[in-house]
Amino acid sequence: MNDTRTPPVGKLPAPVRTLRDRGGLRHLGLVGALVLLCLVGLVTRPDTFATSSNLVTLLALASTIGVITVGMTFVIIGGGIDLSVGSVMALASVWATTVATQSYGPWVMALCALLVGTATGAVSGLLISYGRMVPFIATLAMMAAASGLAQRLSDRRTQLVAPENDAIVALSTTRVLGLPILVYIFAAVVAAGWVLLNRTTFGRRTYAVGGNAEAARLAGIDVRKHTVLLYALSGLCCGIAALIIMARTTAGSSTHGYLYELDAIAAVIIGGTLLTGGRGTIIGSILGLLVFTVITNLFILNGLDTSDQLIAKGLIIVAAVLLQQRTANTG
Repeated sequence: MNDTRTPPVGKLPAPVRTLRDRGGLRHLGLVGALVLLCLVGLVTRPDTFATSSNLVTLLALASTIGVITVGMTFVIIGGGIDLSVGSVMALASVWATTVATQSYGPWVMALCALLVGTATGAVSGLLISYGRMVPFIATLAMMAAASGLAQRLSDRRTQLVAPENDAIVALSTTRVLGLPILVYIFAAVVAAGWVLLNRTTFGRRTYAVGGNAEAARLAGIDVRKHTVLLYALSGLCCGIAALIIMARTTAGSSTHGYLYELDAIAAVIIGGTLLTGGRGTIIGSILGLLVFTVITNLFILNGLDTSDQLIAKGLIIVAAVLLQQRTANTG
């Protein structure tokens, strides 16, 4: 039966609601915020902000957390949360730089990082889906376990990439059209994530599971299997991020990824993804990440204290959540 009721007073017209649901309005707002931040940089540090070297620095900084943010976007749209991404990235970097792994060469190191990240993420997904654990608790436990294992494997020491495996480091030092290869890896992950979320059955199922898991189950979606795949995908992104951080720092370390989970979650929220799941976009998450990255860069260039950066990020997160609530109430 068709619903012919008159829309409640105060509801937005359908085209506007559709644009808002797709993130169009929020994307425009984030682009505006980026432009404003760039203007601040041009005014406060015109000699350094607009240089090509600073642009490369910005993109390199965004690449590591950006790859993790792509995986986090899928998890949160699917109705979950992953607090273990920073520790999983550290574990993947440590495992890939052990003496035994490095003896097989850079390709095996890369494969090791990807497999460790994917397997660790899949374990979290299994605990949540089949162990019926709350995502917050399961990934919190994984964060602690992965961090401890990384410390045990490395004996709390930094493991340098051996000279014979400089192909890993070349991802950061080799430039194509003025940009390091790792920036292109970041761009490829973003593009693949966008296609997967917007042009495949997997993406549609992710929205369905996050919007209403029970309805998705009744529609024939294997919710538990899909949840495992979402966390495995997040782990795979952590493995790719481990390669990038190894290239940038020429080492693997249990200290890599400190607070990366907070930055990734914040970028996703600022980008418009609902914490309750069912709505969000890859583009919005990346724009949110770039806002954070530019803010951090401005603080560094202007010699401001790190604590002030954290305060600013906290205020932005609060504002983004309040805006989400207001949008939900008026939608």
